[in-house]
Amino acid sequence: MTAPGSAEPSRSAKSGLTALCDRIDALNEGVGWLLGPVIVFVSLSIMYEVVSRGGFNVATVWVNEGTVYASAAAYLLAGGYAALHRRHVRIDALFGYLSERAKKRLDLIALPFLIGYALTLVVIGGQMAFTSFLQGETTGTPWNPPIWPLKACIPLAGVLLLLQILANTLRDIGVVETRRAEAVAEQGAL
Repeated sequence: MTAPGSAEPSRSAKSGLTALCDRIDALNEGVGWLLGPVIVFVSLSIMYEVVSRGGFNVATVWVNEGTVYASAAAYLLAGGYAALHRRHVRIDALFGYLSERAKKRLDLIALPFLIGYALTLVVIGGQMAFTSFLQGETTGTPWNPPIWPLKACIPLAGVLLLLQILANTLRDIGVVETRRAEAVAEQGAL
């Protein structure tokens, strides 16, 4: 039993944090699954453009920018999904040979930098998106779509990443139980 005033969270606080982390995981998992069809759209759009331009000598106005927009949005918003599945780029030459405990320690060392990056996305990206919205900024091309929706993905991506960083860190330091899927993956990696 934990003494009153100790740093150890109570059972109800732990279950509340576990529920919060599970919701964050579900949010980023859902975003990841929603973005999968975007990549299919991008691929099909590029194929359409190749056939249209190469086979019929008819270029589209929207494919180039549409695929850039869709790809950029998917890339940005999938950051939380990648963090959930621990798939961000790491130096495998070092990281791949470490124990799970050492990996978690390295993640904690990198944590301030990751938080700084995500906060920069939220603050600076939010300012950019808001300014773009107020100015009615567009691309200036023949299709001329507004830019602010894409720029709005930047702070949203930062929020999704920050939330997942929180959930991962709470699990790594043992405040919240490791998800079952994560535990099974860790056992298989050992």
